[in-house]
Amino acid sequence: MSTASPRSTVSMLPVISGLALAFSITGIDPLILSLNMPQISRALDVPPDVVGLLGGAATLVMAAAVLAVGNLGDAFGLKRMLTLGLVGDIAVNLLSAISPGYVFLLVTRLLDGLALAMVLGVAMALLKSSVPPEKRPTAIGIFMAIDMVLFGVVPAAGGWVVEVVGWRWLFLVAPLMSLVALWLTARYVTEPPVLQRRGIDVVGVSLVGLTLLALVHGVAEAENGISQVQAWLPLVISAVTGVLFVLHERRTVDPVLDLSLFRSGPFAVAAVASLMLNFLIAGFSFALGQFGSVILSLSPRTIGLLFLPGTLAIAAGVILAGRLIGKYTPRPVLVTGLLLMAAGGLLMAATADPAMALWIVVLATWLTNLGSLVTSSAVAETILASAPPGKSGAVASVQPAFGMTGYALGPAVYLLLLNLFFQRQWLNDAEDRGISVTEADQAVDETRSALAHSPGSAGYDPNLLRQSGLDLGLDFTNGLRLTMLVVSILPLVLAVVAHRVMRRRPHGTP
Repeated sequence: MSTASPRSTVSMLPVISGLALAFSITGIDPLILSLNMPQISRALDVPPDVVGLLGGAATLVMAAAVLAVGNLGDAFGLKRMLTLGLVGDIAVNLLSAISPGYVFLLVTRLLDGLALAMVLGVAMALLKSSVPPEKRPTAIGIFMAIDMVLFGVVPAAGGWVVEVVGWRWLFLVAPLMSLVALWLTARYVTEPPVLQRRGIDVVGVSLVGLTLLALVHGVAEAENGISQVQAWLPLVISAVTGVLFVLHERRTVDPVLDLSLFRSGPFAVAAVASLMLNFLIAGFSFALGQFGSVILSLSPRTIGLLFLPGTLAIAAGVILAGRLIGKYTPRPVLVTGLLLMAAGGLLMAATADPAMALWIVVLATWLTNLGSLVTSSAVAETILASAPPGKSGAVASVQPAFGMTGYALGPAVYLLLLNLFFQRQWLNDAEDRGISVTEADQAVDETRSALAHSPGSAGYDPNLLRQSGLDLGLDFTNGLRLTMLVVSILPLVLAVVAHRVMRRRPHGTP
């Protein structure tokens, strides 16, 4: 298969740029909110138990709704759905900027999740319908490269906006991007033929949404003990509704998720890879924010800047990945991307230290980001190649549906592991120093209370450490290292599976 010529690539740029910008908003919008949550939490007096829900509200709604959006796009128009989503994102963010309290902001975040789901569910499908199949791998590479540049620049810009003019102005970043995406898509993207469908699988959408919400809630509550009813009951509900969803989808005429697609090994691997890469990137960003603010005493602006170095190199690497997919197959590119993500996690597991050099953190972030986008390129080509005519939205939405599920689960699972390993570390620390469990527990609570009153500021208070006799900074760091070691095993295992399941290009195939 030949790759696109330079001239044809240039002619595709306005289409690819508009769709890539729209797609990027769905990740950047929640990301810049999460990175600057300490300032927003203090300003609106957000209770500690609501902070996680506030930060992940839009992502949870996207994960629950994106499959339905893909089907709606096929029925009523992909471009029409994208336009509606971008307009909705502008309106809801402007409302968020004038939030009088955290309840109002939570409602606007839930509404923003619906708007972003409309964008997320159809952006890739429009790319498939707008670009010839022989040029699609190169187009996907450029698409992901633009996504990378925006993810490198916008978080740093968001941190600067918050520090200079205040947190309310942060909600103007996504609307400005949406306006540019609206103009590009309105002018250069054409509406593909609309497939008349019988209707939307409301039961299936409801079941998958309940499954995801219960799962995330159960994992988050498991931090306080899996034996607690608040933890195991949501997990049981999630398992039951998940089984009911599969049974329903197998029987319904127009399922929201066509389960027959998963009979293809490459498609199934690509869907799982989408979940895993988003799980890892969201969890890594969460862990980076915790470690950077609590242990390394970095400001939100500095943490945002960690995404910037190497952005252009990653963009070039992702474009190369697209060309390699066109020349060979998605398999070697997907395996390479998973190995790069594992390398980023293992680097943090091996080197994390309260006094570690910042360039190591930057390198780990760079490897993780590069691996995630290289993997995304291979996943996108594998899934889009499986879409039959007229069902691009329904099939293409599988990638963001699995991706948003991973993105929603990542912070919850990382927090669960981090707290579990941190507790194990400070208990061992207390035993080694001859301190009772009660005294050590009190010291940890006092330290956490101090951080809650001043989140994201100066890290652990040295006076509390001296009073307790514990080295909580080192204990937290060791907990992080164990967390990163455990999660880094996942992409290694999937890389082996992908290498065995996904097809090579037959000999003699151009």
